[in-house]
Amino acid sequence: MPEPLSLTPEEMRRLGYAVVDRLVEHVERRDEEPPLRVGDPDDLLATVGGPPPDAPGDPDAELAALFEQVLPWGQRADHRRFFARIGSPSTYVGVLADAAAAGVNAFTGSWTGGSGPSAVELTVLDWLRGWCGMPHGTEGVLTSGGSIASLVGFAAAREARLGGPRGTGTVYVSDQTHASLPRAVALMGERTRVLHSDGAQRLRPDVLRAAVAEDREAGLDPFCAVATAGTTSTGAVDPLRELRAVCDEHGLWLHVDGAYGAPAALTEQGAAALDGLGLADSLAIDPHKWLFQPYEIGAVLVREPGLLERVFSLEGAYLRDTHGGAVSFRDRGPELTRGARGLKLWLSVRTFGLDAFRAAIAHGIALAEHAEAQLRARDGWEVVTAAQLAIVTFRRVGLDDAAHTRLSAAMVEDGYAAPSTTVVGGRVVLRLCTINPRTTFEEIDATLDRMEALSPDGLGG
Repeated sequence: MPEPLSLTPEEMRRLGYAVVDRLVEHVERRDEEPPLRVGDPDDLLATVGGPPPDAPGDPDAELAALFEQVLPWGQRADHRRFFARIGSPSTYVGVLADAAAAGVNAFTGSWTGGSGPSAVELTVLDWLRGWCGMPHGTEGVLTSGGSIASLVGFAAAREARLGGPRGTGTVYVSDQTHASLPRAVALMGERTRVLHSDGAQRLRPDVLRAAVAEDREAGLDPFCAVATAGTTSTGAVDPLRELRAVCDEHGLWLHVDGAYGAPAALTEQGAAALDGLGLADSLAIDPHKWLFQPYEIGAVLVREPGLLERVFSLEGAYLRDTHGGAVSFRDRGPELTRGARGLKLWLSVRTFGLDAFRAAIAHGIALAEHAEAQLRARDGWEVVTAAQLAIVTFRRVGLDDAAHTRLSAAMVEDGYAAPSTTVVGGRVVLRLCTINPRTTFEEIDATLDRMEALSPDGLGG
């Protein structure tokens, strides 16, 4: 007789093997299904909702419901032709590491509670530090993603530059900054000032300098500027060295949002585009994007040793037996309860080797450049922003904004590929983000062919 809420070892193995079989089947067939399926709210809630059962159910039937009625509805961010927003083309090895972490219920809030996984997290953070060119002594913490990573970075910036909460602190962002960053500033009770980007969608140093002077004259407390290393809309990189100089001139903290683009520093071409990345005071990175890991794993790196502990350390009588060891990650961020996020990147890199990651990133850059070349060679297309960090934006000549939105939706409904739209220079544009290392050049061509086939008749404005 199994213990409460337990299964026999035989049943655990049987169900576990069934789950692995379904996961492998997903991996084998993931590109045969549409890259994005949106479910009807009423239908889905009617299928999965209702009151909880009092009596046990059939685990085989419930697993079938999970895989057949729940998981198919959503984006397949690991699909070869998922070009929308920024995908997550994760490795299966990362999936196995997540399963292992969940299976043993690994914890990384303290060294006492998880010294092995914490050692791996320290290792992964040092890898990220080195790849991005930040100095020895830089400290960090893994987070759920870039949103929380930037929130942690801003909290560190406020402590370092203002000495704690003020309510009059100002953080400078561009109109291309990810939407989650102003929200993070608002959560801290501080102020965001949005500055216009230039024609290349980059934050200009002179615009930042003028805004800081104006706000200081008004009695505000400028303390942080955000530079983006790979914007979500176009892949643009702000002038990192020049913005660093302005921050030094005015005593500002430089937070770099490299959630998307920072891993490109592993390649020669990406490193050139990201010149100055390692000059950040804090840097946000999302390994579940261009380092090919499953959700969730983000990271923030902070140049000043000990600063995160000054901001986030906590005490409690119930924690008195958990002190000691190399690190307690609960003292570097807002989470006390933390899973072992670092295992998947650690295991993936040790399994495939860093050269494989470099080649995968370089392939994504080449795919976008190929798409740009194709668009320029074909009639009827306008390249709006050239390929940069595996993103290219473009328009169909003769279509208005609404027609471009409809064309993107028609592509999703068609089921072959999922592009997305964004706004550049006040116009709606089509957008491809090509970071999946399994995507082929032929699939880029076929995607453009389908866009042309679906395009003007009935869609033109």
